[in-house]
Amino acid sequence: MASFKQPVKPVTLETALQLFGLTDSFTREQLDERRRALLATWTPQRFANLTNNPRKYMQSYKKGEAMTREIGTAYDLLVAWLTTRAMD
Repeated sequence: MASFKQPVKPVTLETALQLFGLTDSFTREQLDERRRALLATWTPQRFANLTNNPRKYMQSYKKGEAMTREIGTAYDLLVAWLTTRAMD
């Protein structure tokens, strides 16, 4: 059975900063700390004990998967932006 993954929404610098709750003057340590906090909040396994309803569980699980992918994409963008900013 093939797994279907929804495409990740395109992330801009502004939406990435908004997702992480940062301003444009942040450090790598702050970025890593926010990433850990967001991943702890949105990890799909976190939703396992929230409901006994399989349909609600799967909806929450899929939302967690989508948010985890979005966090990863935004994190990669912000790390690249920090790197290029440090080179300037």
